[in-house]
Amino acid sequence: MPLSSSFTLQVVADLTKQFDLSLGRVPLSKVYSSVMVSGTAAGQADIVFQDTRTLAPSATEDLDLNGTTLQDPFGTNLALLRVKGIFVSAAVANVNNVVVGAAAATQWATLLNATGTVTLRPGASFSAWAGVADATGYAVVGGASDFLRVANSAAGTSVTYDIIIVGCSA
Repeated sequence: MPLSSSFTLQVVADLTKQFDLSLGRVPLSKVYSSVMVSGTAAGQADIVFQDTRTLAPSATEDLDLNGTTLQDPFGTNLALLRVKGIFVSAAVANVNNVVVGAAAATQWATLLNATGTVTLRPGASFSAWAGVADATGYAVVGGASDFLRVANSAAGTSVTYDIIIVGCSA
């Protein structure tokens, strides 16, 4: 089943300052992107996982990137060997934070190291992707470094988050 994917980040900012007789303006518009075709080499990916997930108060889950617990939208079990792009977004309505990274065991360490985390406050998002010249991306080793932990930072309320992972089966 062919997969085409693209990752795009656009930053737009407009800095202005009023002077006595004029308005100073410094516009910024920058786009970063990576487009991948179907396959498992540089500039390619063949797996996509997407889901909206909810965690109970103080709960954690370890997503097994190389096991058979993650499925594509057609119900096919996924076993990632390389991640080419990841996007995680905490719901705006959350009260608690969503914390990504630092699984208890067999941590997927090539992006955040074994103990690194990213804290997403309500409405915040995080993404990372490999460039089109990068054949490796972020390696996943089944049974050794393949768990991505996602945690609810506190008690009291559940959290919801979206996650999209694009990667390679070989």
